[in-house]
Amino acid sequence: MSEIIQNMLKPIPIPPVVRIRQKFDASKLDDPLAVLIEELKRPGAVDALRPGQRVAVAVGSRGIANIAGITKTTIDAIKAAGANPFIVPCMGSHGGATAEGQAEVLKHLGIDEASMGAPVESSMEVVEIDRLPNGLPVYVDKIASTADAIIVINRVKPHTAFRGPIESGIMKMIAIGLGKQKGAEACHQLGFKYMAEFVPEMAQVMIKKLPIVFGVGAVENAYDETCHIEVLPADRIYEREVELQKMAKSRMPRLLFDQIDVLVVDQIGKNISGDGMDPNVTGRYPTPYAFGGPDVNKIVVLDVTKESKGNANGVGTADFTTRRLADKMDFTATYLNGLTSTVCAPTKLATTLESDELAIKAAVKTCNVLDFTTCRLVRIRDTLHLGEIEISVPMLMEAREHPDIEIVSEPYEWKFDSEGYFLR
Repeated sequence: MSEIIQNMLKPIPIPPVVRIRQKFDASKLDDPLAVLIEELKRPGAVDALRPGQRVAVAVGSRGIANIAGITKTTIDAIKAAGANPFIVPCMGSHGGATAEGQAEVLKHLGIDEASMGAPVESSMEVVEIDRLPNGLPVYVDKIASTADAIIVINRVKPHTAFRGPIESGIMKMIAIGLGKQKGAEACHQLGFKYMAEFVPEMAQVMIKKLPIVFGVGAVENAYDETCHIEVLPADRIYEREVELQKMAKSRMPRLLFDQIDVLVVDQIGKNISGDGMDPNVTGRYPTPYAFGGPDVNKIVVLDVTKESKGNANGVGTADFTTRRLADKMDFTATYLNGLTSTVCAPTKLATTLESDELAIKAAVKTCNVLDFTTCRLVRIRDTLHLGEIEISVPMLMEAREHPDIEIVSEPYEWKFDSEGYFLR
């Protein structure tokens, strides 16, 4: 980087910060797997299976609390019914859109043949089973299409790019996850403007045409813990998911400040959000068809998680990033997201500075405040972990007056190493 830019940013002050604790509804299931065991005994669940049937268990790439346990519990119940389960990666274009990559994603989540007691059958091959009235093809994983029964597991939560009664959950998992890369591409073909229509429409076609027996839907609280789990028989998936979506929105973590000058995000990644960082938290959306969250002037992204394997989707939604992130970026894996979803702005590389310190100073300099020492600055680990965060001292008075915020430190200055990266 030229000395001109370094000299320009050198005098920019970073205000002192304090650590705070944001308080959310922490109610959760004490034993979600015990609840699931009882749910699986309900009519329309494993009682609908027959001995000897081949049962595809569709599992996705999201970082879902207890996902390995939920999957294993479901598989054990299928076996107890005398059926033969196998696992199908159900994740659109994730895992680099390769069969090996998708199986590896599941392995990182603790889901493989050794731990689950069921084989993982991964393929990107699909078959077209129908078309919507507008001509969009409906695809399904070829291996899953040969199963006698299909069960889908997913978390129900708000989507990051559109709004509707059905957003991200079992229906989306069926339409896009089971459709693999081709299905995801078809569902996104006409843009997010119509996704609230296409996701449930495609899913309903697939439920009608395929032996989908039930879904396992989980809802998490603001601390990434399971607060609800439910078996949704195929004929009730839409009806129940609408209600679970409302529950999920009411339990989402958020930043308890309406206006932020600079938001610093330590890490993004596909294991955190499909968008790298959840726009429902940052208020920065990749499309005009979703809304909510704080008014943030500038966003800084410092790193990408190891689990994301260089997929830095979402970095383009930020204003500034670091050389460290840029050097880790797998452009092929990242670009696949944009090419599949048709939303390419999040896969661009944000303005790149040589270190954490310079990226943050650049954001402070450009956040449109007259006095940099008054900058309303927030730092979070990622958009999944919002319990304890850092805020700048100019926000302290507002924080003290908020009933759901606890101040847990005295003011302090951030410390950086000789290369300008945070001392960990």
